[in-house]
Amino acid sequence: MVNEFLLLGFSNLHNFQNVLFCLVLLAYIICVFGNITIIILIKMEPSLHNPMYFFISIFAALEIMFISATVPKLLAILVQTKKTITFIGCCVQLYAFNAFGETECFLLAIMAFDRYLAINNPLRYSAIMNYKLRSELAVIPWLAGFFVSFFPTFFTVVMGFCGSNEINHFFCDLAPLQNLACSDPYKSNLITIVAASISIVLPFITIVGLYVHIIITVLKIQSREGKKKAFSTCSSHLIVVCLFYGTAIIVYVRPNGSHYDKYLALMYTVVTPLLNPFIYALRNREVKLSLTKLIGQCLK
Repeated sequence: MVNEFLLLGFSNLHNFQNVLFCLVLLAYIICVFGNITIIILIKMEPSLHNPMYFFISIFAALEIMFISATVPKLLAILVQTKKTITFIGCCVQLYAFNAFGETECFLLAIMAFDRYLAINNPLRYSAIMNYKLRSELAVIPWLAGFFVSFFPTFFTVVMGFCGSNEINHFFCDLAPLQNLACSDPYKSNLITIVAASISIVLPFITIVGLYVHIIITVLKIQSREGKKKAFSTCSSHLIVVCLFYGTAIIVYVRPNGSHYDKYLALMYTVVTPLLNPFIYALRNREVKLSLTKLIGQCLK
């Protein structure tokens, strides 16, 4: 029986291992630093103490956990000769990555619901989205993400692994592990599809439906300035949704796996978390003003 796995990662790119290591390390540092900055900024700046930024701060903390589930191991295998991970370590990474990823999917849907309420019920928004409701909404994605991800993880790790231990990926993911199993992966593949439908497709459809209603409402606004302001509050979230779901749906709704999955995975495990702090900071006037103010106070 297999007691450790060999992560092939990007070993086929022999001449670019060091370059890739530097790029990924830089992306990881920028992502962690950028998201920590956003959390501190929202915590310290009174003007950002509203539901939208409350959810953004939670999303920023989740992004740090999500990228930390895979990137440190990727950095290790890029410089180490021995590119192995223990069976238990692989199981932990598999569950952590899927749990954080699915939590992010549900949280993005909650953030879309928050924007829907703000634009469709502007006068009652503060009363509806009170501290109690937003706290409850913030907990739901974590409970749902960790619960749903348990089933495909469990039915994958209990499969028999008695043959090859080479994973053609840079972290332990569902499809690469299922392809290595000696037993029939049908049940595990089916549960993966169901879990992906619940945690990826269902939130995505919900987000699309909410944004259709948001766009209809915004188009009814008479003033051009009013339309611009309404769209600006949603644009950052919409860009993040498109970046994250674009590759995640391709990979997880079709769980048989392919040679290109690890390259697609780089998009939503490294590139998207790297871009998110810039999207929320540079496309948001309030955040830019608060950041400028904080930098000015630090330089005094």
